[in-house]
Amino acid sequence: MKRLLVGLLAVSMLVLAACGGSQSQPPGGSTSQGGTPQGGTPQGGTSAGSSSSGPSTSAGDKVIKIGLIAPLTGSVKTFGESSQKGFLLALEQAGYKAGDFKIEYVSGDDKGDSTEGVNLATRFITQDGVKAIVGSVTSGVTIPVSRIANENKIPMITGTATAEGVTVEEDGTRKPFIFRACFIDPFQGQVAARFALQELGVKTAAVFYDRGNPYTVGLAESFRAEFEAGGGQIVAWQAYTEADTDFSAVMTNVAALKPDMLYLPDYYNKVSLLAKAARDKGLGDVPMLGGDGWDSEDLDFEALAGNYFTAHYSADDPSPAVQKFVQEFEAKYGHKPDSFAALTYDATNILLEAIRVANTDDTDAIRQAMQDLKGFQAVGGSISFDEKGNPIKAATILKVSADKTYEFVTTVNP
Repeated sequence: MKRLLVGLLAVSMLVLAACGGSQSQPPGGSTSQGGTPQGGTPQGGTSAGSSSSGPSTSAGDKVIKIGLIAPLTGSVKTFGESSQKGFLLALEQAGYKAGDFKIEYVSGDDKGDSTEGVNLATRFITQDGVKAIVGSVTSGVTIPVSRIANENKIPMITGTATAEGVTVEEDGTRKPFIFRACFIDPFQGQVAARFALQELGVKTAAVFYDRGNPYTVGLAESFRAEFEAGGGQIVAWQAYTEADTDFSAVMTNVAALKPDMLYLPDYYNKVSLLAKAARDKGLGDVPMLGGDGWDSEDLDFEALAGNYFTAHYSADDPSPAVQKFVQEFEAKYGHKPDSFAALTYDATNILLEAIRVANTDDTDAIRQAMQDLKGFQAVGGSISFDEKGNPIKAATILKVSADKTYEFVTTVNP
């Protein structure tokens, strides 16, 4: 039945094959590009399903095609835009090569929607001939996309999707073709709880989460477990839906409970609404803490100034690897990279290294090379994968400033 579903999805996408998109924002389509030597501009034909070769690819060249899936439009488009920049920078620096293979790529906009993501993955695999996928960005899209990739034995690595279900099935069974470059939600939630108890010195917390989003549910549950285990008390466990935008009434109720802190593990758009409502109801002096979904230029910095979130890296981290990446990214794009750019850059380089080591377009060999990776030096630190395709790495605590910057606070190891 799963194979049949993939086939039906592929047939349905034939209807859309005439609709293309621009490289920066392909609305529901994909862009197919060939590579040029390092420092050049990637060129190639634009399509929504057919593959094409760039001018530097000749008949005798070995070519492997990879795909990027990211939300380039929609409510979390800044995540996708940053991820795309990290992806393209990694390819450019590699000279669009890995081992004996020239790299071509296709990219598509999932709009932050799981159906769009599944359609793109199906199109990439069945029509574009993609041999590996980078993406997606959010857990809600990446989990169903990972099933398509795994069923078709296509290696896939996400830079930023932190939910446990990305690399494992609901029963805990490993999806052998799926990897990630970021730490997972349980670790992130545990780090937040320890920071709240030990550094902020709080004893009670109110937790808000989107009941339909595995990312926010995972963070909320892991935070609660660690917070209570450390002697803290959850005085409000408040669920909402993605469609909710008015938090005035619920925040009034929570304010009456006088929590020592608020835990807001959601994406920047929803967190901004929650924080503003909290301030409006007299909770402006109560510390707020969240996850990596806060990391966006569209965060309401004024409402969240002085508050904290767990992140994967800081542009102010003095490590040579981080500072080299920041300088190169800033030289290309004119601004500092956020964690979504850094993690997708790492994910892309990990995939390129696996292709280089395998030196074949055989997808199982690429998968094995990625699983066997040991001590790969990435922006996010030295990366090796555990048995579930997750990296073992540290988390960073950042503090939000009103001037739209983040202050590096500390690093927490596993």
